Amino acid sequence: MISNVTKNKKLLDDLIITCRNNLPSVNIELITKAFELSLEAHKNDSRASGEPYFTHPYEVAMIVAKEIPLDDISVVSALLHDVIEDSDFDLSFISKEFGKEVAEIVDGVTKIGGIFKGQEISQAENYRKMLLSMVKDIRVILVKFADRLHNMRTLEFVNPDKQRRIAQETLEIYAPFSHRFGLAKVKWELEDLAFKYLNKEAYEDLVRKIKNKRKERESYIARFTAPIIEKLKEHKIEFEISGRPKHLYSIYRKMIKRNKPFEEIYDLFAVRIIIESNDTNECYYVLGIVNSIYTPVPDRFKDYISIPKTNNYQSIHTTVIDSQGRMVEVQIRTNKMHEVAEKGVAAHWKYKENKFTSDSNLENWVNWIRDVFESASKDEASKELLASFKLNLYQDEIYIFTPKGDLRRLPVNSTPVDFAFEIHSKVGYHCIGAKVNGKIVPLDTPLHSGDQVDIITSKNQHPNKSWMLFVKTHKAKAAIRRWINKEEEQLVETGKDIWEKKLKKYKLTYNNDDVTKFANSQKYENSIQLFKAIALDKVNLDDLLLPKKDKEVKEETKELEFDNFATIARTDAGAILIDGSNQNVKYSFAKCCNPIPGDPIVGYITIGEGIKIHRKTCTDLINSVKKGGDRLVPVQWPTADDSLFVAGISIVGEDSPGILKDISHSITSYHDTNIKSVNITANNSMFKGAITLYVKNLDHLSRIVERLKKNKGIYSVERFDSTTSG
Repeated sequence: MISNVTKNKKLLDDLIITCRNNLPSVNIELITKAFELSLEAHKNDSRASGEPYFTHPYEVAMIVAKEIPLDDISVVSALLHDVIEDSDFDLSFISKEFGKEVAEIVDGVTKIGGIFKGQEISQAENYRKMLLSMVKDIRVILVKFADRLHNMRTLEFVNPDKQRRIAQETLEIYAPFSHRFGLAKVKWELEDLAFKYLNKEAYEDLVRKIKNKRKERESYIARFTAPIIEKLKEHKIEFEISGRPKHLYSIYRKMIKRNKPFEEIYDLFAVRIIIESNDTNECYYVLGIVNSIYTPVPDRFKDYISIPKTNNYQSIHTTVIDSQGRMVEVQIRTNKMHEVAEKGVAAHWKYKENKFTSDSNLENWVNWIRDVFESASKDEASKELLASFKLNLYQDEIYIFTPKGDLRRLPVNSTPVDFAFEIHSKVGYHCIGAKVNGKIVPLDTPLHSGDQVDIITSKNQHPNKSWMLFVKTHKAKAAIRRWINKEEEQLVETGKDIWEKKLKKYKLTYNNDDVTKFANSQKYENSIQLFKAIALDKVNLDDLLLPKKDKEVKEETKELEFDNFATIARTDAGAILIDGSNQNVKYSFAKCCNPIPGDPIVGYITIGEGIKIHRKTCTDLINSVKKGGDRLVPVQWPTADDSLFVAGISIVGEDSPGILKDISHSITSYHDTNIKSVNITANNSMFKGAITLYVKNLDHLSRIVERLKKNKGIYSVERFDSTTSG
């Protein structure tokens, strides 16, 4: 029986051999030290499979050494990536024993591990940590890819709920993210493994169908490639050619997108030609050879050599039709391009004097990561950040040209506003229109690859909320949001300034709690909403803040004004007729409805107060009648053929020269109506007034009211009674 010591020695030897085969330089002492510490830290832990936990960091290190090869520091970091979280060893110990670089990578991987824990706000914060750690040292994310890949390979041992959660995360974040880093093989495997656990039935059905057609497929690829191989040899081109089935998830997506069964998806595999020479011209030469043998499909041709993808992927993709009418995709690339396609970011890093430096291409295509991180303000809503991040991961790209011919990459369906912000934030802020291929188009027009866009700006133009409905890039969304927030802040400041001036005017003091309570009492969510309403003139602070005592005086004045008018009107009308005659009976006018000449009235016999005169529509009277209807007595205002009674009118309007003359004319010109009194006061550009006049009846009064309303600048005209006074 082999001892654990022997097993562990073999594992270490295998790891070191793998590192020597794939890495430019190997620090055996450092790797051995990390191997032993990881073994010690996890000696009492087991995985869900029942295996010792150490098998996980070990396998992650093997992936980093073999499948995403970068350097020995990455391998050491992979061995130690779970040590801080699962043992008593801390970051300072790692830094002291293995150096600052290893400590920073381990710390970054540990932070990324917490991305999906807790609520969305913690997700957003952790995304920021992840993005920041990537910008500092790209090896953090490579170790994390390896960690996720091994977890997916061993996902069968965890419970179904956890399987689905991890598979969904992998499909939404890690697979597209690995695509951005150019790790094609990692992306395909992550997608297929996620697919396996998210839709097991469809996955197993595809596996079975592809397996059944394996011999048929191999035979077809041999027939298809034979004439190509013959021609390439004739032209003395050194090459490798292979046909591979497309990965399962890719086939499944095509079935869903095209709404077709497996049997009707013909482009199930791609033929790849890898040119030994690194001369890009030879790729186009080979393309010519392929097109001379098979018929090319024009709209399925993609030249990623002239215009590489954001992750620096380069290759020619062409789809051709064979003699049987089947479509086959052919990929043509150089050896160097193939290395970049397979290893992605790792292929861009060069080991120089024990330090890692990246070339300019790498810097260019990692800029989108910096954009997402730097554009996100601290208080940006977590959902918006997460949505923007996912959007950047999933978007296919279009290529747009400036008037000078400079190339800009944008997501599909981007608009001129997205393009404007891509040029510069100032161009975006003042974008008022755009010319696409020489024609003026609306700002929400979707752009297409090859469009030449010229942005028209104006100093008077600023972003508005409607732009958020159609922009696609995170950069544009973040900039527009910042502008809108800034405008709202200015609005709040204006409202706050008005508020404080009013408090000073009325000699009032409000602390923060008082302001919040006041805002709530006026049905506003908080003080910010109140200040915005004040700035937009939706709140009359004079009415709300006028000291209570002043209000009481004002109310008393209103009541007094009406009482005076009512007394004059009633005296002028003469004594009330009770039961048709002028009887010497004690009566008074009810305060609940304040009847005045012209109102239909009725008497109510009270106990001890004589007869109370009410309007016939008085609510209090109706309630009293329910209790004692036999106490009603008919009453009326004294009448005669030529009798007039005093009526009052309350009028509000815009103060302007000649307005009093217009009001007077509207009244006196109607059947020689006489005005008894006019009382008008002006405040700023407004006036309020009370007019008493002699009318025959309510119809006479209502016609005068209608005539007054027709005057320019008159806002309201109402009969003056206890409900409209003041």
